Amino acid sequence: MTAMTPGSNIPLSAARVAVDVAAPVRLDVSGLLLTADGKVRSDDDFIFYNQPSGPGVTYRSGGGSAPDAIVVDTTAVPPGIEKIVVTASPDAAGQTFQGVEPTATVRNADDGSALATFTPPQLGGETALVVIEIYLRNGAWKARAVGQGYANGLAGIATDFGVSVEEPAAAAPAPVAPPVAPPVAPPAPVAAPVDPRIAPPAPAAPPAPPAGSGKINLDKGRISLQKNQTVSLVKGGRPLLSQVKMGLGWEPAFRGKDIDLDASVIAFGPNRNHLDSCYFGKLSILNGAIKHSGDNLTGEGAGDDEVIVVDLGRIPADATGLVFTVNSFTGQKFTEVAKAYCRLIDAATGEELVRFDLTGAEPQTGVMMAKLIKQFSGEWEMTGMGEFVKSRTVRGMVKPAAKAL
Repeated sequence: MTAMTPGSNIPLSAARVAVDVAAPVRLDVSGLLLTADGKVRSDDDFIFYNQPSGPGVTYRSGGGSAPDAIVVDTTAVPPGIEKIVVTASPDAAGQTFQGVEPTATVRNADDGSALATFTPPQLGGETALVVIEIYLRNGAWKARAVGQGYANGLAGIATDFGVSVEEPAAAAPAPVAPPVAPPVAPPAPVAAPVDPRIAPPAPAAPPAPPAGSGKINLDKGRISLQKNQTVSLVKGGRPLLSQVKMGLGWEPAFRGKDIDLDASVIAFGPNRNHLDSCYFGKLSILNGAIKHSGDNLTGEGAGDDEVIVVDLGRIPADATGLVFTVNSFTGQKFTEVAKAYCRLIDAATGEELVRFDLTGAEPQTGVMMAKLIKQFSGEWEMTGMGEFVKSRTVRGMVKPAAKAL
């Protein structure tokens, strides 16, 4: 049996497999059949307890004593379906995965033997999760560990994959009592019966997402990231696959004291394997898809001190994670640095897309500023990190960066 890590995959040795997801709390498990564009063909391709069967895919209840499962018969999956994603969400309304460690097990559906397990790392405020995907590649079926979290529940996953999520309809208000009687206030509107896991409430004014959570994109213009918040590099419904610049800047906290900080980017594969590092000593990696502007020895001057150009469209398929780091080569701590920030810029237009300001510093010599993660849907997501490490060079950042993916 294989213990999988995010992004890893295994060939399926059985034609019929079951993916169950176990946790200390009751979970609802669902499956979606996706075409090559990453979308369902219709709402019939969303398989869950209220719609337990579809072509080649079925929902199996654990009855409360065993975990729910999605069963995939790869021989019965219709042409045009290239992927089945398996999702999980806590059964209790509003519950997150904070403190909950789900484990997915891929089994031979005929004899129950375990083929692989996967426990997604570093879960927090997510209320739904894409756990495993069963996908077709070069005529063979495989399983990949995903672990993609959503803060807006199963509705967020369903919407992302093209499922229609209906808003609950309000009932008409009761008529007002005749004039001879005292006025009677109409009762509060009552929502039509809906699946509470899928259909979100319809508040008059949606509240802003809490700090450090929620999935946002670039449609509303520049994003100011908070620590641990993620922005999907999607604009107008399309993934951003053009050339972008990651600018990093800083100023000395005390006048007259030069500080030599070095910006770098570390590239990783799907198994958190280190592919290469781009820094002042190696200005181009991944066949030129990532390039460094060169070393700034003092941090003096306005604007970005060092720039790393990333051509998202040219990133090789085996590079799925980029971690942007800054190190104090001369040994000063980040408590001696002011105005440290990173920002993502559209290289073609010069438009600033995302900014992350490092407002709180720690007495360390290295910091992981942000990470770019390629999702299984093909889009890239950027997360503000602000995690400090004791290291003066990029070499010492590789292991903590891999752990942080």
